[in-house]
Amino acid sequence: MKMGFRWYGEGNDTVTLDQVRQIPGVETIVWSLHHKQAGEVWEQEEIDAEVARITGLSDEARARGVTRTFDAEVVESVNVHESIKLGRTVLGLSRDEAIENYVTTIRRLGRAGVKVVCYNFMPVFDWLRTDLWHPLPDGSTALYYEKAVVDRMSPESLIADMEANTHGLTLPGWEPERLASFQELNAAYEGVTHEDMYANYRYFLDAVVPACEEADVKLGVHPDDPPFDVFGWPRVVSSKERLARVLDLHPSPYHGLTLCLGSFSANPEHDAVDAVRTFMDRIHFTHVRNIKHFDNGDFTEVGHRAAEGSVDTTGIMKAYAEADYQGYVRPDHGRHLWDENTTNKPRPGYGLYDRALGIQYLLGAWDAFRYQG
Repeated sequence: MKMGFRWYGEGNDTVTLDQVRQIPGVETIVWSLHHKQAGEVWEQEEIDAEVARITGLSDEARARGVTRTFDAEVVESVNVHESIKLGRTVLGLSRDEAIENYVTTIRRLGRAGVKVVCYNFMPVFDWLRTDLWHPLPDGSTALYYEKAVVDRMSPESLIADMEANTHGLTLPGWEPERLASFQELNAAYEGVTHEDMYANYRYFLDAVVPACEEADVKLGVHPDDPPFDVFGWPRVVSSKERLARVLDLHPSPYHGLTLCLGSFSANPEHDAVDAVRTFMDRIHFTHVRNIKHFDNGDFTEVGHRAAEGSVDTTGIMKAYAEADYQGYVRPDHGRHLWDENTTNKPRPGYGLYDRALGIQYLLGAWDAFRYQG
């Protein structure tokens, strides 16, 4: 198992690589070219420059005696253009043009040493919360989903609320360029069914997976977040049965999962440990985090320790340890702690401190189960 940390890039993240170096156990920086829009080709020069930044050390750091470096083997995400999900031209790009660009990007990432690419197949929005800074009893804040708010809220009002509360930092899946096209996308999805989405998904995999095999880059699809339909749009990566169906769309081992246990567990009926054990051989990358469910359908994100919420994070790490999992893992959305709630507002869910604490908890559980006896 290789521990990773998601980083949004120099000048685009309140957390620095120098800070991440001081978190014990982190080997991999999970990165992306966040200025690239879905459907765009990633240029080799841009990829190579970002990989060099992640894997290298500045002269100033070397002068301080720093020797620790990272690899850049995981990209999160290369976003799938809506034309691929819809199976037709939308936003000025045809499905086949978007797939060709995706294949080109995969090949270039492979040349740069990338081993896993995370992506999702969610229509319109990548994820959904109603409060980005919800107060918790301990004084920290966290992402929060309030069911009654979603039930009465329109997508347009949600977009406005998200734009007003990000403190100037773009959120993946909520980029201004994407949101500016919302009306066109919303109309395009009218009448689209789950079966349509599966058919279009198979078409995508049939076209892209051979290039992944040639480039030695594995694809890991992220579960829908939350794992149920929202605003009438069909979501197809939302349950154990649907994860299995997605994996059945293409037999190649290069087609697999980014099993985000927090997203998957947002449905309280889902068993995260069972999902890990069931899909172990197809999990290329995993996000381990905790949430706490409430009886009215709300949920909040909490600390990574199992006792803090409703997700058995200890059992998850036990399952991975017993299988000697060889993929990549990272902590996911953390609470916002200490000065992050006052002077150093991070990207919601992506502060430094709680993710660092989460890494130590996950690695502690891994060590305890991996080396016991």
